[in-house]
This record gives sequence, structure tokens and C-alpha cells, in this order.
Amino acid sequence: MTAAPNPERAALRSQRLNQLTHAPHTELDALVKSHAPFESRESFARFVVAQYLFQNELKALYTDPQLIAIVPDLAERCRAEQAKLDLADLHTDVPADFPGAVQSPSVAEAMGWIFVSEGSKLGAAFLIKRAVALGLNDTFGARHLGEPAGGRAEGWKTFTRILDSLELNAEEEAAAEKGAVAAFKRFTELLKHAYATAPNAELA
Repeated sequence: MTAAPNPERAALRSQRLNQLTHAPHTELDALVKSHAPFESRESFARFVVAQYLFQNELKALYTDPQLIAIVPDLAERCRAEQAKLDLADLHTDVPADFPGAVQSPSVAEAMGWIFVSEGSKLGAAFLIKRAVALGLNDTFGARHLGEPAGGRAEGWKTFTRILDSLELNAEEEAAAEKGAVAAFKRFTELLKHAYATAPNAELA
């Protein structure tokens, strides 16, 4: 895996991953809306449980030396700690690990997972505006939705530039695609789990 000699060829990768994950992304958006996370702090807390579980699972990728060699500021991009602090603000226990976390993916597959995690920071710009109505913000209860250092757009452009500049063979390309789709499916699974395990969920 090396820098691509033809930037135009590689520039299509992030767009292709966006297209490839359109369906699971749409399904996830519908699921989020069905749980109405911005109707109450209690509901939002379940959303944060899912966010924490997802980010905590990906912490191993964000701190992986091989991946940091590709994305130098990768460790600083992880939001697991912010989500953990948000749970404390919302008087919600840190959840136990949920079986099925990604285990030792290849570098290419890991980049697919991180692509989804980093891309979600763009949508977070809209979510945090809704969280404000619950009395939450980027220093209390909704830290994990806060704007990254340097700005959302610039952070995303920097990441996609790196992703698009990687020269991947056919097998690695497929692995990156697999990782991106799996990331959406995993968050969907974690979101269902988070709301199913809410206090009095059986009465809902």
C-alpha cells in the first residue's frame, strides 16, 4: 500500500465508499429518527451509549501505530473519551462491551471503518444544534458531537485526501469497502442494543 502516482484515480475512492454505503446509511438514519433521540435527555443518553460503544471499539484502530503512520493525527480524532464524559453528564452508566466488535482488521479494512467514523463528524454538526435544545453542548453532554480542532470540513478533507492517495490492490480495495459497510451495520446493531437496554425499555 503506497501513495498513488495518479491522484485522479484515487480521488474516486471516498466518493465510491459514499455511494457504496448509501443504503446502510439511509437505514441507520431512519432508525435514529425512529428512536427520537432529541425528544428527551433520557432518549439522547441511549444514543450516546451507542456512540460510546462504537467509538470505544474503534479506539484500538485510532491508536494503532500502522494506521497512525498513515493518518498522523489519528489518535487525537478518537471520540471515545468525549462520549464517556457525556455519559457521566447524563447520569448514565458506561455500558459493558457488546459482543461482535471488529477484531484486528487489515489496514485497508480498518480505513473503511475509520472512513465511516470520521464521516459521521460532518452530520454531527446538525445533531449538536438539536442537542442544544436539551440544554447540552460541546462541553456538557454532547462533547462527542463537538467540532474537532481545525474544523469539521478541514478534518474530513485531510482524512479523505489521505484515503484517496493510497494505492490499494483489488483485495485491499474490497477490504476497505467491506470495512465501511460493516461499520454502518455495527453502529446500527449497537443503536438497537442501546435502546433495548434502556431503563424500563421493556415498558416502552
